[in-house]
Amino acid sequence: MLPLTGKTIVFDSFPDPSDTWEIIETIGKGTYGKVFKVLNKKNGSKAAVKILDPVHDIDEEIEAEYNILKALSDHPNVVKFYGMYYKKDVKNGDQLWLVLELCNGGSVTDLVKGFLKRGERMNELIIAYILHEALMGLQHLHENKTIHRDIKGNNILLTTEGGVKLVDFDNEKYLRGSSLRQSHGCGFSP
Repeated sequence: MLPLTGKTIVFDSFPDPSDTWEIIETIGKGTYGKVFKVLNKKNGSKAAVKILDPVHDIDEEIEAEYNILKALSDHPNVVKFYGMYYKKDVKNGDQLWLVLELCNGGSVTDLVKGFLKRGERMNELIIAYILHEALMGLQHLHENKTIHRDIKGNNILLTTEGGVKLVDFDNEKYLRGSSLRQSHGCGFSP
């Protein structure tokens, strides 16, 4: 097995999730692994966990996602980050767990498909609300010199309370000492 060290973090230094989290059900599939609904054994709260498997395939993008979530998930339009865990498993391969806020409302893509299935269209006020909230999340990222390079309906999740959350930061780019305008070649400036 390759060493479990990124450029700045040692993955096997994180706690084992087994003492805190119990998997309830599968809720999706991400770029690097499956997403599950989990139950906190200590306080009964629920969350989502993105399990990155096998852990030795982790690269700079996963480390970047961890660092961005750790630093920027304090905004109401960015999914909350509850921590990273490392599970040793000789039989099935080691796993890295990113524990995130559970967004039970599904994705914007799911919402649109639901409307279309019923032969309906989304109300413009709903569209405007979702766009406004997503743009507020993007503004927060841009103010912190971070670009989310994969904005799409599947990466905008909804909560049952009406929250709109940006997710999936494994393609993000943190821009050290450069402006957004320089990085993507357009006149947009947050």
